[in-house]
Amino acid sequence: MTPRIVSAARYVTPLREGGSMPAVIEADDDGLYVLKFRGAGQGPKALVAEWIAGSLARACGLPVPEIVFVELDPDLARTEPDPEIQDLIRASAGLNLALDYLPGAINFDPVAEHPEAELASQIVWFDAYVSNVDRSARNPNLMMWHNRLYLIDHGAALYFHHGWNGRDADPGKPFPLIREHVLLPWADRIAQVDATMTARLTSDVIAAILAAVPDAWLQGADAFADADTQRVAYADYLVRRLARPRHFVQGAIDAHA
Repeated sequence: MTPRIVSAARYVTPLREGGSMPAVIEADDDGLYVLKFRGAGQGPKALVAEWIAGSLARACGLPVPEIVFVELDPDLARTEPDPEIQDLIRASAGLNLALDYLPGAINFDPVAEHPEAELASQIVWFDAYVSNVDRSARNPNLMMWHNRLYLIDHGAALYFHHGWNGRDADPGKPFPLIREHVLLPWADRIAQVDATMTARLTSDVIAAILAAVPDAWLQGADAFADADTQRVAYADYLVRRLARPRHFVQGAIDAHA
């Protein structure tokens, strides 16, 4: 589970709707990407969550744009007239994360769109698993592109990892906020998709995803000896969360009912 690494060649435009000030950039492969800056307000933990949760979703077969790592040269700031953007670029020098840009994509509208029960159930199951607080009707973080639903923005998932020490996060806890999930009304097959979703997230898959998290994103005030210890803690949590009984699954089923 090794992402491609590209280099940012041009800052195209900011996306002001995100609190982390993401931006569309052009990379040295001529592709356009939505860049998440490690120097933004949420810090590197948002990139860690974006990579782990987004990669887990892709491993489950859910539609997530390609995730790449992006080398950002602070000299790119010299061509930007906005001082805030200049500061953000300079604070984010080094390795960042981006998703493939979907040109012409539109926000998911729960009034106009009616997703299939199977897909809705898979997404609700997944968001309960990774404790994603950011898939509500107010802010669904779902896009429609070529008549297909895509999942974006997982930086708010795994919220327990802010200031944790690897021991204070209970993998057996349900996720009560799943009751606010935008797709919950269509998710009437959560129990049926549970076995398939769980089977796709083997310990090897989880370990491979964690192995790709850059050391630089795992440095901070958390009580871990080193980056490898932190990776092991994430992997242990995610594996143990899949053990029976999976309270997050029953919680999602109850929320739908």
